[in-house]
Amino acid sequence: MFAEHARPRHRALPHSMAPPMARTVRLRPWQKAALEKLHASGAGDFLAVATPGAGKTTFALTAARQALAGGWMRRVVVVTPTAHLKAQWAQAAARFDLELDPAWSPRAGLAPDTHGLVTTYQQVATAGQKLAALAEHAFVIFDEVHHAADERAWGDALVEAFVDAPQRLSLSGTPFRSDTRGIPFVRYVADEAVADYEYGYGQALEDGRVVRPIYFPLVDGHMEWTAPDGSVNSATFADELDRDRASQRLRTALSVEGEWLPAVLSQADARLREIRAEGQPDAGGLVIATDQDHARGIARILRNRTGAHAMVVTSDDKTASKRIAQFAASDAPWIVAVRMVSEGVDIPRLRVGVFATTTTTELFFRQAVGRLVRWTSSLGRTQPAFLFIPDDARLRARAHQIADQRRHSLAKAERDLAERDAAALDSLRDKEQMSLFSVISAVALDTEASEIRPAWASEHVIDHDDIDDEHLVIDLPPLPGGRAASREADDGGRSKHQQRRLLRDKNAEYAKALVQHTGLAHARVNAELNRMAGVDRIADATFEQLERRLAFAERWLRSPA
Repeated sequence: MFAEHARPRHRALPHSMAPPMARTVRLRPWQKAALEKLHASGAGDFLAVATPGAGKTTFALTAARQALAGGWMRRVVVVTPTAHLKAQWAQAAARFDLELDPAWSPRAGLAPDTHGLVTTYQQVATAGQKLAALAEHAFVIFDEVHHAADERAWGDALVEAFVDAPQRLSLSGTPFRSDTRGIPFVRYVADEAVADYEYGYGQALEDGRVVRPIYFPLVDGHMEWTAPDGSVNSATFADELDRDRASQRLRTALSVEGEWLPAVLSQADARLREIRAEGQPDAGGLVIATDQDHARGIARILRNRTGAHAMVVTSDDKTASKRIAQFAASDAPWIVAVRMVSEGVDIPRLRVGVFATTTTTELFFRQAVGRLVRWTSSLGRTQPAFLFIPDDARLRARAHQIADQRRHSLAKAERDLAERDAAALDSLRDKEQMSLFSVISAVALDTEASEIRPAWASEHVIDHDDIDDEHLVIDLPPLPGGRAASREADDGGRSKHQQRRLLRDKNAEYAKALVQHTGLAHARVNAELNRMAGVDRIADATFEQLERRLAFAERWLRSPA
């Protein structure tokens, strides 16, 4: 065995020797105002509610970068609703020279040369004590904080893990839950959740160059179906029906067996083709399906009726996050998803959507809208988005109210719990009686129907090129302790986190090869490699220690057995 530390053949500069990187960020007016209010508040908790697409991530990471640079915090912890968003936050943080580990686990630990980690609300519920130790000197960000009330255990674990954190920044872009369960670290006044800074869709449209105006083409239809009780029904969306019949009518319209859905998909595809031909050749479309079979049926309809090939993403697909990222980076026309494209999923090229799901809650509808309104600066001033919806009374009301900012009200519990219980009952009935329900026909009517437009929409989105916005460009101060994520993407375009993961994988491969080469036990090989690198566990190794460990393994493997 070698006593000296071998050096890698292509060794990167250590963090302390890497050239300093000048960093600035151009903020939108609301982001700068919110940042100033956050600094002035001096409070441990701050809630920012901003419409999807407004730039909550940039606001939060700017605040986190300033907190670390000021020496107020030692690390950053971000909590997200889904595993897909962990990678997305880590990628966004890298643009701020912050390395956040999205693969953190209680057993693996956290490398000391990272700036923090990204986890999920579900993971917090099982790792409260471990996170509590990391949060003592952390700037904590709760992404879409209303999810903390999804399960009581999540809220309780959030308090256990982060009650001692010196500062917690909560973010939300969709309506809060309305029930009797309060959300941790959110301030309530007379049972109303109160935001410390609020920026709505209407404000964003008025400001210009923040979000897209979205239009809602309403499509009527004539549907016929056999109900579970054996009765034969016929109705258009204009007919008043009871709750059960209204749900059956919607399900009939959305069936792949009828003609309503193919007609709407054809119209949406035609609109998408127009947008792609008029200046955005990579514009994309999103269809939100009811379930996995429905999603695959929609993809078949798109292929057979329009010739368009659609990517299907379902919740049981382990590669769903990777496939969504691939779609976002491509120019493929359509993606069909079942509850996979929700809050925080950033696919700015989406311009057309079809709401083809029987889920009609306000929260889910707003999540769908949020996927289409993200502004793309390179497209210029005019970039409307379109969400095709059935002319169902519930969805029509959601579209009319889309600009409203609704707060989390504990006082609204009775009404909202009743609505949720009714929806659950509908779902249960659907599952129990689906075999008794059958579609007879569904035909789209007036496919060129009028659109619901946002109240602030106009023919021309307001532009602010004439306003001096130099004050919106701020410097990001250097990070202390030589931990700046100064390793730029390598020649393969890999981020620092991806490079770290690759180094760990290579270390594991070399350790396995050394076991075969030396005949030593795996634990003995790893212990020797760790000793030479100066680490206790590979999970705790810094970037330089991983490089040193790998270099020694390479030398050892080339030595005689």
